[in-house]
Amino acid sequence: MATYAIGDIQGCYDFLMRLLEKIHFDETKDFLWLTGDLVNRGPDSLKTLRFLKSIEKRMICVLGNHDLGMLAIAREQIPFDPKHHTFRDILEAEDKEDLLIWLEHQPLLHHDPDSGFTLVHAGFHPKWDLPLALKLAKELEDTLKGTQKLEFYAHLYGNEPDNWDPQLSGFDRLRCIVNCFTRLRFCSAEGQLEFHTKEATEKAPTGFMPWFEVPNRKSENLKIIFGHWAALQGKYRGPRLFALDTGCVWGGSLTAMRLEDGAFFSTPCL
Repeated sequence: MATYAIGDIQGCYDFLMRLLEKIHFDETKDFLWLTGDLVNRGPDSLKTLRFLKSIEKRMICVLGNHDLGMLAIAREQIPFDPKHHTFRDILEAEDKEDLLIWLEHQPLLHHDPDSGFTLVHAGFHPKWDLPLALKLAKELEDTLKGTQKLEFYAHLYGNEPDNWDPQLSGFDRLRCIVNCFTRLRFCSAEGQLEFHTKEATEKAPTGFMPWFEVPNRKSENLKIIFGHWAALQGKYRGPRLFALDTGCVWGGSLTAMRLEDGAFFSTPCL
């Protein structure tokens, strides 16, 4: 039995199948951890979701920003834009509702106390330790499963508030939480969030740094697996930080890490 963490798939079903074949994934005994962004930009979002739902008992995934954006569009709170959205196949599928409900029941954060690994799409606000992050993730997860989810989707997008404050409330609070978990790349030493820059770490705007380089961040003792940041090209790998988005949808590769021994496996996505 082995557990493999895999970076952002983004609807690239064929490359996912190639990677699973390469690692000899056995759905009767192996497990997958997925960093989110299961859909969009790639050609086969529907096939990707259907497959993952079919192996849900052998898989854990966290939601990414593209997954949440697709849900907001599917729930008719945000308009579909064919220039940026490639998941029309999901919106027109006969099993659409089953897939949406399944996706809305996926977590924003997963922590395994046995292995010590923590899985998130983008990152941790530097003021968050694990107990607080788990609590905030549950707030958002409960919203996605509750009666306020449509109103939440309508308020999903925005860059404000741009720093965490425990006194935040309502949709401002939820938006700050979701932005940290699913959009974070750069922030200041004081925790101010910056969402415009998507390049590699050397392109950090003045006064900002990668979230994982903030001095004395409260999650620095965690072993964090994350995706979202394709420009890192998977270079940030060490005893406590594992970047797995290697730009599959941009012609890079799709990457897996075996948790038991830290071995990496990739398949090119040309």
